Amino acid sequence: MGNPKAFLEIHRQEAGYRPIQDRIHDFSEVEQTLNTRERKLQASRCMDCGVPFCHWACPLGNKPPEWNDALYKGDWELAYRLLNATNPFPEFTGRICPALCEKACVLNLMEHEPTTNREDEAAITEAAFREGYIQAHTDIVRNGKKVAVIGAGPAGLAAANDLNLMGYSVTVFEKNEAAGGLLRYGIPNFKLNKAVIDRRLKLMEEEGIEFKYNSEYTDYSEYADYDAIVIATGTPTARDLKAPGRELKGVHFALELLAQQNRVLAGMEFSKDERITAKGKDVLVIGGGDTGSDCIGTAHRQGCKSVTQIEIMPKPVEGPVDPQNPWPNYPRTLKTTSSHEEGCTRRWNINTLEFLGKDGKLTGVKVQEIDWEPNPNGGRPIMVEKGKPEIIKAELCLLAMGFLKPEHPEYPKNVFVCGDSANGASLVVRAMASGKQTAAKVDKYLCENV
Repeated sequence: MGNPKAFLEIHRQEAGYRPIQDRIHDFSEVEQTLNTRERKLQASRCMDCGVPFCHWACPLGNKPPEWNDALYKGDWELAYRLLNATNPFPEFTGRICPALCEKACVLNLMEHEPTTNREDEAAITEAAFREGYIQAHTDIVRNGKKVAVIGAGPAGLAAANDLNLMGYSVTVFEKNEAAGGLLRYGIPNFKLNKAVIDRRLKLMEEEGIEFKYNSEYTDYSEYADYDAIVIATGTPTARDLKAPGRELKGVHFALELLAQQNRVLAGMEFSKDERITAKGKDVLVIGGGDTGSDCIGTAHRQGCKSVTQIEIMPKPVEGPVDPQNPWPNYPRTLKTTSSHEEGCTRRWNINTLEFLGKDGKLTGVKVQEIDWEPNPNGGRPIMVEKGKPEIIKAELCLLAMGFLKPEHPEYPKNVFVCGDSANGASLVVRAMASGKQTAAKVDKYLCENV
């Protein structure tokens, strides 16, 4: 650790976002970057703690003290090597990870000013690409065994990457026209430019991984020619809201909007009837999570009239500490994203009763304020009516209420399930960690049995 007193002298400094009046008119990434001097100063704040909780909190087991120290000392290549030793795609997590490591940082627990690990991670990786530290591995020795990976989301890509480097011949099958999964079709470009994904995919192809697109998965038996199969098909089924009027035109799953908008930006064309747009409309987003937030930002860029976001659960506590969910648990505190800052009415404890329409088109949504009372038998609290029903005007309603965990049959021993497909919808960083863990399991199985 180069400067053991930096955390006492230097405050946390985030790069921040582009001005609202600029960024809502395009889909370019909203987050800015610090200059090299400021970034190194932020890295110097990492204390190399006696017990670095960041190691434990990160699903990938990243080691921020090591690469932050290298960054502070100006050794960007070493910083990347240390980072890449545990994280196969730090350019993804450096942009979209909620930074569990920062919530666990000792500086967060003591001063609520954690080290800027996520931003440091992104800066290190961009410097590594820019300076040519990242090159394709062309000396991989093949072991003669083949593995099929079904699904090219973060879990499938992580598994494929590790297995390929181990010497397996890896083929990735993807149902869509391009790889990335939710990275490409769920996360807006203003958070993750798709050129960042394409840059990594090009590297993986140069290293020998084969990608086959528009390949819909139906049954593992189709891949009998492979020594092992990794299923990383994610959670394709969104949670629906079976309220009266659900069939009205203008009610869509969040990913219908997000995926289509990303495809439009990639050059795909849609007819007027197919196009989902918020232009000139009052928009209602049902669901208070990150996907709902992404819908808000997308609606603004499409030229919406207004956006309201409702959530059935109570409003999280404001501030850095959650008394009901203390350390070492993740604090369930109010999160205000760049999209929220762009303009949004946010409401909590709101239950959706009915979708209202005229001539088959959505005109509004009937909702009611509710409250939650303790369940005398324990378990989930009981929902009770609180206010009178009201109508929120909306011509476009987006359902962002999460995804259903897939059910799987019993598979042969050479079939492995990973990521959201195995664990249910979660974070990109957890999906990547699951992919890496599954690659290790595949390797152990094939070394012992084939």
